[in-house]
Formats: sequence, structure tokens, C-alpha cells
Amino acid sequence: MQKLFEEVASLDARCYKEFFLSEDILMEHAAQGMASYIKHNFSNNQKVIIATGSGNNGADGIALARLLHKDYDVSLFFVKEPKSKMALLQEKRVKALGVKIIKELQACDILVDALVGTGFNGEFNETLTTVLQNINTMQAFKIACDVPSGLKKSGECAQTTFHADVTLTMGALKKSLFLDEAKDFTGKIEVLDLGLSRKIYETQSNWHLLEIADLQLPTRQQQNSHKGDFGHLCVLCGEKSGASIMSGLSALKFGAGLVTLLGYENQQLLHIPHALMYAHTLPKNTTAIACGMGLGREFSDNELQSFLDNDLALIIDADFFGMNIILHILQRQNIVLTPHPKEFVSLLKITKLADISVKELQKKRFYYVELFCKSYPNATLLLKGANVIIGKENDFFINPHGSSKLAKGGSGDVLSGLIGSLLAQGYKPLHAAVHASLAHTKLAQNYAGADFSLTPEDLIQGIGNL
Repeated sequence: MQKLFEEVASLDARCYKEFFLSEDILMEHAAQGMASYIKHNFSNNQKVIIATGSGNNGADGIALARLLHKDYDVSLFFVKEPKSKMALLQEKRVKALGVKIIKELQACDILVDALVGTGFNGEFNETLTTVLQNINTMQAFKIACDVPSGLKKSGECAQTTFHADVTLTMGALKKSLFLDEAKDFTGKIEVLDLGLSRKIYETQSNWHLLEIADLQLPTRQQQNSHKGDFGHLCVLCGEKSGASIMSGLSALKFGAGLVTLLGYENQQLLHIPHALMYAHTLPKNTTAIACGMGLGREFSDNELQSFLDNDLALIIDADFFGMNIILHILQRQNIVLTPHPKEFVSLLKITKLADISVKELQKKRFYYVELFCKSYPNATLLLKGANVIIGKENDFFINPHGSSKLAKGGSGDVLSGLIGSLLAQGYKPLHAAVHASLAHTKLAQNYAGADFSLTPEDLIQGIGNL
């Protein structure tokens, strides 16, 4: 698990004030980190072009050129002439060494983007737009210095943004790198230290990036046990019963001792897997409830209320986010909400927190997650997306390990089952959401077939091999 920061300028300033490090020292370490990455991954004498801007991001790139000079066929492309104090200093150094400076792009093996850094917050002019468009079409391995040029502090991307194969970010991870929109531009993300350990450089943060290694799977250490010791999840079975069946099967596979589908009597005629039970009323030994998946309008609000008139742990998904009954449910203590963006927009509107479009939400995912969690501190929120955001009160986590493999109907139903299973087994809501989400994304990573071919059944089948 790694910390995430809104900005790192204050962390740099702390290095200057408390640890007596200079801007030059931090920049040298940033450049050395990039040089080490290139030397480790690419053989000598390959052609490197570093496109630089006028500020300190450009200065990082100029310093990198000096460090690679003679070991690689390196050229500097000044898209904008150096202007900042550090850029001018680094320019003097490379000119003294005779580093090549070119006036137009050339074919190369490695292209480093050092045009603009985290201070960028607008759109590029016509000249810079053309340069970036040309860079993006080049056949080269592309490295972003700190952040891809065009990525704004908010995480939004300019109309033209650098497409990186890898982003070498300085000092600490920035939240902006993990907004959904940024995922197609950052490539692989690595952090470079700036002359001191990240444990010293970084300060407290309420936002964290989850790693697959953080995953904690259910355990069954007690051997003298029976099915009732591992919880009983009830899944509301609505109009689209397949959704609840997939949730039920994934919950059972993920360790729940018992799983019951809850619905009308005539639904007994449906083909239900033998491992799942079926009931019309809530079993007395139920430990958690999952509802919303494929729910439709199968139940009235009064019927739903009768199922939920208890203090059991609860996961809410899908159709529930368009129902006013959600306002009552939000008063519960042990609850996990798993909306996708359109459902979250509906939830924000029903709770009168915001009336926005999905497009507006996607631009400010971090802000609206924080707003909701502050307003409903008892609830654990899991906002689905290219990068999943999980929050409760003042603690927030991003799971960046998902992929387009999961963009398939039913994938969310499996996730609901995983979360419901952990809730039924007694896990706290935030813990259940975090570790079920990690398990969900790892299942997709483990799938060996083509990206487009993954199905919910594949996910369920893979649970046993996590």
C-alpha cells in the first residue's frame, strides 16, 4: 500500500527547510532515477530524444540528457526555450558538455516527455499541440517525466496528452495519475526518490494506492468447525435472477458457509445451482444481505423494507441506487455501496448532494467520493471504474489493478458476491470492500484467455486459485 498526494510541492519545500536539501539536489536525483531506469532497460548507444519545456520539468529532462551523454545517442529537443532558473542552469551544463540540441523531431528508440509537469492546468497552444500529436504517433518507447504532459492536477487530460509507456514520477505518487481518464496515458507508473527515503519525504495522507500484495484472503484456521461458523449470506433474487445466482455462487466460492437466494415462491421453478438454497423469508441465521443485483421492480418498497428491517451487514448494488428507499438504508451501520458512475450520479441526486452528469462526475471522482463519505460516514463506498475508489469517512483507497477484461455484464455481480461473502464471514465493511475488490481484479489478471473473452463464470471458477 502506498500513499497518494494531491500535490508534492509542499513536500519538496519541506526538504529544503527541514533537511537542508537544495532544489538542485532534488533535481539531480530525479534525473539520476530516470537515467538508471533507461540504463537498466535499454542497451547503450540507442537513440534517445528528450523533448523539454521551459520550466523545471524541462530542467529535469535537460539534466537527464547530461547523464546519458556519450553512453547513449542522446539529443535535446527544446520545444520551448529554457526560462526557469534551474532550466537555464541545466542548459549551461549540457552546452558545456556538447550535448546535441536538435530543432525538429527525429526517429528514435526512446522518447522522453519533459514538456510540462504537475503545474499544467489548461490546454496547449497550437505549436505544443502539434508537437505532442507528432510525438504520440512516433514508434518509440515513451517515458513521461513526473507526469505525462497534458495531465492536469485534477487528473483530467488536455485534448492532446502524451501517451506514455511508463511514467517516472518524482518523490511520491500523485492522485492525478489515478483518475480514470489518466489510465490510458500514464502507462506503468514508478516512483523515483529525490535523495532521501520516501518514508521521510512523504507525510501523512488519507489516500492510499492498493497493491495486489495487500490482498488478504479468507482463512479457515479453526478445524473444529461447521458451515454455520463461516456465515450465511442472503441474496435478494429479483427480475434478472441470473445476477443474484452469480453473486451467490461467487460468495459461496469465496468462503461463505451458506448462501440463500431470497425471493417469491414462483421463483423456485428457476434453475438454481444445487449449492445455493432458496427461501421466501429471511433465514434466522443470516449474517449478511446482498441486494440490488438484477433486482428490477420485483419487490415493492414495503417488501424490501421488510427484508431489511434488521441490523445485519448489507451490500447494496445496481437498481437500489435509483430507489428512494436508499435514504433509509444509508442510516445503517454496516453497509457497503457499490455503484458504477451512472448509479453514483443517481445516488448523489437522491441524497441531494449534487445534481451532475456522469461526465462531470468522472472529472471530479475524488471530490464527490469525499463529499459522499463525509456526508454519510457510516457507509463504505466503492465507486466502480477503470480505477476503483473505496472510501469510508476519512479513509480512501484506489485499486488501480482493474482492466478492460472486466468490462462485461455480470462482473459487478461477482464483485458483490465477494463483498457479501466477507461481510457474512464477519469482516468489517471497509475491509470487505478493499479485499474483495483486490480479489476481483486479481481474478481478471489471472485469466489466461483473450481480454475480450472473460466471463463472470470465468471469474467464479478462478476464485479457488487465488
